[in-house]
Amino acid sequence: MSKHKYFGTDGIRGKVGDVPITPDFFLKLGWAAGKVLARHGSRKIIIGKDTRISGYMLESALEAGLSAAGLSVAFTGPMPTPAIAYLTRIFRAEAGIVISASHNLFYDNGIKFFSIDGTKLSDKVEAAIEEELAKPLSCVDSSELGTGSWIVDAAGRYIEFCKRTFPGNLSLYGLKIVVDCANGATYHIAPSVLCELGATVVTLGCNPDGININQECGATYLGLLQSRVLAEKADLGIAYDGDGDRVIMVDHFGQRVDGDQILYIITRERLRRGKLSGGVVGTLMSNVGLELALKKLGVPFVRAHVGDRYVIEKMKEKRWSMGAENSGHIIILDKSTTGDGIVAGLQVLSAMVDNHVTLHDLCGGMRLFPQTLINVHLTRHHDPLETASVKQASANVEQKLRGRGRVLLRKSGTEPLIRVMVEGEDPNEVSRLAYYIADALKDES
Repeated sequence: MSKHKYFGTDGIRGKVGDVPITPDFFLKLGWAAGKVLARHGSRKIIIGKDTRISGYMLESALEAGLSAAGLSVAFTGPMPTPAIAYLTRIFRAEAGIVISASHNLFYDNGIKFFSIDGTKLSDKVEAAIEEELAKPLSCVDSSELGTGSWIVDAAGRYIEFCKRTFPGNLSLYGLKIVVDCANGATYHIAPSVLCELGATVVTLGCNPDGININQECGATYLGLLQSRVLAEKADLGIAYDGDGDRVIMVDHFGQRVDGDQILYIITRERLRRGKLSGGVVGTLMSNVGLELALKKLGVPFVRAHVGDRYVIEKMKEKRWSMGAENSGHIIILDKSTTGDGIVAGLQVLSAMVDNHVTLHDLCGGMRLFPQTLINVHLTRHHDPLETASVKQASANVEQKLRGRGRVLLRKSGTEPLIRVMVEGEDPNEVSRLAYYIADALKDES
C-alpha cells in the first residue's frame, strides 16, 4: 500500500485551493515529475484532463513546471483517463498525465501519471518525484525550455482504438442504448463509439459546464439512467464516471449491473470462446457471489487490495488478463493497460450480440450477496480503526454473522473516509449491522 506523503492509491487528489491541489504545488510537481521522467529521449509529456473547471488552471501550472525542467507538453483537451494511457504508448511519450478527480464532484481535482508503457507509475518512481519536490525549483537554460502543442484528432484516434476492441464480425444494429457520460471526459467519445458501431444512442450527462461533472449523474448516481432506460424502453444503459475509467450498467428492467457482474459476464464469455487465460483478480470488496460463480465455472479467483493499481499488480504477478473492482474498474490487459469503461462495456455488448441474449440474461449465472457500504467521514487526525470501541463493534458483527458473511473496514485511498462494508445472506440484517459499526466509527471520528 502507498506510504507516500502526497501520492495515494490513485495519484494525488484533494479539494481545489487546498494543498496539494493548488497552482503553486502543481507548478513544482510538474518540475519534479519532469526531472524524474525525462529518461527516454523524447522529452515530451502528454496531458489530458476531465471537464472540471479547475483543470485549465492546473494544466497551465503543470505546463510551466514541465517546461522549466526541459520537457515539452502535448495537450489533448478533455479525454478519458484510459485514452491518455493509450496515447502515451502510441506517441512514445515520456509519460502521460491526467488532471482529474475521477468520480468526485467538481470542487475536487487531482492528477494521475502513466509511464511510457501506459501503466501507472511504480511506488519507486512516485517516491523519486516526492524526493524532487523537497528540492528548490530550478530552470533549464532558455534554449532547453519545453514547448507546448496539441495532438490533432486525439478523440478520433481513441474512438478508433475503442472500436477495434469490438469483434469485427458483429455490430450493435438493433440495440437502443442510453449512455450517461457524467458530464465528464467521455461525453464526446462514448456516444460516437456506440453510434459508429450501429447502436441507437440516447445521451445523458453529455453537456459539461465545468461544474456539473458527476453531479447526480454517471456511474455513482444511477437513478437518472435507470428511469430513462425504462422510459425509452431501451435495451440497456451504460454509465461512466467523470474520467471514464469505470463503468456501471443497467439492464432493460432498470436493474443495476455492477463491476463484479460485468467481470463475470466478460470472463464467462471468454471461457466460452476459449480465450480465457488463467484466472481472475478481484478485491477485498468483491462480492462473494462472484467468487462462487467463478468457482462453478472452474475459474481461479484471488483478491487484491482495493485500488486498480493493486489489481493490476496481482494480475501481472499471476500472468492473468482479467481483473476488476466492483465499483466498475474493469481491467482487461490484452485490450488496455488500465481500467477502461468504454472498452469494458463493449465486451459486454459483444457477449449480448453474439449470444442473442439480454444483459439481464447474461447476469443470470451469478447471485450477488446483499452488501451494505457506508462511508464515514474522518474529522480527527487519529485512526478510529484502532480504537477499542470500533474493534469491539466489528468483532460483535463478525460473531453475529458466524461465517455467513464478511466485514471489511478500510480507509479510502482518495478521500478522508472510512468505508464500512458488511456482506451476508439477509439484506435487512446486513444493513442493520453495517450501521451499527458506522455509528461506532462516527463516535470516534
